[in-house]
Order: sequence, then C-alpha cells, then structure tokens
Amino acid sequence: MCAVCKKRVYPMEGLIADKKKFHKSCFLCEHCKNKLSLGNFVSLHGHLYCQPHYKQLFKSKGNFEDGFVQGSQRELLATHTA
Repeated sequence: MCAVCKKRVYPMEGLIADKKKFHKSCFLCEHCKNKLSLGNFVSLHGHLYCQPHYKQLFKSKGNFEDGFVQGSQRELLATHTA
C-alpha cells in the first residue's frame, strides 16, 4: 500500500523510501509538491521534503525548538525551562 494514497503499489510502478512504499507519482515534497527522487529527498518525522525546502524550513532557523520540536514536546520544554 502506498503511504500517501493508500492504494496498492505494484513493483514496477513504485519505490521504497524511509521504509515505506510509494507510487512514483505520490513521492512528493510536502511543501512545494514537486516530485522527489531517492537521491534528493529528506524525511523528518515521517514527512518528506526536497532538500532545498528542508534547509529553508528547518536548518536556516538556527533554533532547535522552531524546527524540530513539535506540539506536546514544545509544551514540555516550556514547563522545564520556565
């Protein structure tokens, strides 16, 4: 089953990335929706990004909390640092 569209992936029409199966047409960047390849994608928390958008969205912020800490983790950090 394709991790995006949940339809059957036949061997000749799919690929495996991040231990999940995808149709080639479903293997897209979450930000810009451009097609990804096995050589140009980055996976973070189960979300797929092209390398330029991964760098733009996460690496350029320079703040661990902005780029990587999610919802409940952010609240937990706030209670421990306050």
